[in-house]
Amino acid sequence: MTQDMATLDFDRIIQHLQSHAVSSQARELLAETAPMMNEGLCRARMEETTAALHVMTSAGAPPLAEMEGMEKNIAEAVQGSMLLPEQLSGVARFCVTVRRMRRYLQSAELFSAGIASWQTELPELQALETIIDACVREDVILDDASPALRALRRQRERAEGDIREKLNQVMLHHKQKLADSYITQRSGIYVLPVQKRYQSAFPGRAVDASAKGSTVFMEPAAVQTLRQTLETLLVDIDAEERRILWSLTDSVAGEEAALRAAMRVMTALDALFARAKLSAEMHARPVEITGDRRLKLVQARHPLLDAASCVPLDLEMTMPNAGIAVTGPNTGGKTVCLKTVGLLTLMAQSGLHIPCNDGTVIGMTDRVLCDIGDSQSISQNLSTFSGHMTNVIRILDACSRDSLVLLDELGSGTDPKEGSGLAAAILEELVRRGCFFLVTTHDPQIKQWAEQTQGVISARMAFDRESLQPLYRLEMGVSGESCAIEIARRLGMDEGLLERAKQVAEHGPAAAKENRQLRPMRAPVSRLVRMEAKKEGGFEKFTMGDSVQLLPEKKTAIVYQSADENGNVIVQLQGRKITVRHNRLRLLVPAAELYPPDYDFSIIFDTVANRKAAHTIARKHDENAVVVLREGKEDSKT
Repeated sequence: MTQDMATLDFDRIIQHLQSHAVSSQARELLAETAPMMNEGLCRARMEETTAALHVMTSAGAPPLAEMEGMEKNIAEAVQGSMLLPEQLSGVARFCVTVRRMRRYLQSAELFSAGIASWQTELPELQALETIIDACVREDVILDDASPALRALRRQRERAEGDIREKLNQVMLHHKQKLADSYITQRSGIYVLPVQKRYQSAFPGRAVDASAKGSTVFMEPAAVQTLRQTLETLLVDIDAEERRILWSLTDSVAGEEAALRAAMRVMTALDALFARAKLSAEMHARPVEITGDRRLKLVQARHPLLDAASCVPLDLEMTMPNAGIAVTGPNTGGKTVCLKTVGLLTLMAQSGLHIPCNDGTVIGMTDRVLCDIGDSQSISQNLSTFSGHMTNVIRILDACSRDSLVLLDELGSGTDPKEGSGLAAAILEELVRRGCFFLVTTHDPQIKQWAEQTQGVISARMAFDRESLQPLYRLEMGVSGESCAIEIARRLGMDEGLLERAKQVAEHGPAAAKENRQLRPMRAPVSRLVRMEAKKEGGFEKFTMGDSVQLLPEKKTAIVYQSADENGNVIVQLQGRKITVRHNRLRLLVPAAELYPPDYDFSIIFDTVANRKAAHTIARKHDENAVVVLREGKEDSKT
């Protein structure tokens, strides 16, 4: 899968194709689908797909096999490993599918001799199918696999019946010693549940015990001889079953060549009918494949777009007109036009039907090369323009006379004048080489170049100016306009900006400077929240009464004393005053938003007793009072 194929979504087509295959082998084969360079092989593959679709439509869906595990089963049989019953059943199911496919291909002869001829390559495997079906069903070996096995299994049934009969007799005689009245098995041995306290009195041997230990599962002595007889029969049965499996495995190994041939043919048929199913799903049809220099699409659709809403494409390229320059509005379908041409060419040359009408012709190409989409790459240090130019250089290095080149917005992403010059030089080189090419552009100089250059046809994507809607219809022989202002209006651009854009487009950037902002747009208010500028000292000072959050505990506190010169702040947290670093505090609500200007903060920070004492001192305070100290005593005089 090349870079150009992936750009044109050919890988998605392959994925759709693989989803129609039944077997993993066919899906692996379809993953290698690629355009063929041989015209004869390409035509044959297209005709084969057409025949398969006709047969499937007329005779119904073919019986295909999943073939899960078949390769492993054949390999193990050949290497000498014994195949298990379920593996042999898988081989038998495959043989059944081969037999049904042979019958289906016989009926297909009425509709396509080519498809019916596959029958001659499918080997006859009914004998192997019969042998396995007579001995095995899914994971079980049948009693009728051999007379000896049937006889041994009947003897086993009788031996087990004898054991159960004897156990029932023991249960009747020792009923009082049993924990319950039932027969069970432990380690393949028939036992009875005996109460722990009667273990020594019960005739037999202990085989197992219950989880609590209150019950002991014992084999009565009366059935030990019968059990030994049963064990001998089981050994004989196992030996006979293994002999049968080895015999069947040898039969599978003996048909190795036939089985592998059948798998190869069934894989090829699975892939063939997957192509037919994809055609039916896409409502596609076969097209004419030619080695001539010609490309004609009639009502062609992009296979990955909704068929109900997709506008069909009509396009024709034939020598000497090898190039088409497509112009028109943005969102008008120019890129889809390029991708449709490239993808349908890849599909048809891979033998796939394409969604189109009768009259479509696909000329063989040795390569489909394209530069579509944004080629910007941060990891590779490529800008949009350098990415495009890297792609174009690659295309020019690989492009031959028989190539198809698709270039989207050639020369964009750089200075318009230099971009136009580069685009013209590149297109002139493509014209000189004589390859088919399609290029999309908004550049008026490239439009003019296309109109004046022999061998290049101008085309445009139609646009309805009244409804301001693109019509997605390619019109050959005329150039189109980008209609950028109309499209911006349809998408909701501000009318004032559109009026200014029209003035600049018609008269240049200097036009109508006095009316540069004809209808000012309303700008939304910024949602950005900035941190307040730091106070002197290089950190937040905070103010008494500020509500803050203490980190990392995320507890709410109240600032009691602003930060000192060292950045230490005293806060009150749950009635206690603590000193913390300023960087552990985050301002929640400033004090100015919480309290009036003359608020008494002692209500928050002082106790009731302290506030009463302060109030009493303030009430009895006398500014003229004098305190006199005499012989260690205090006297107050006024």
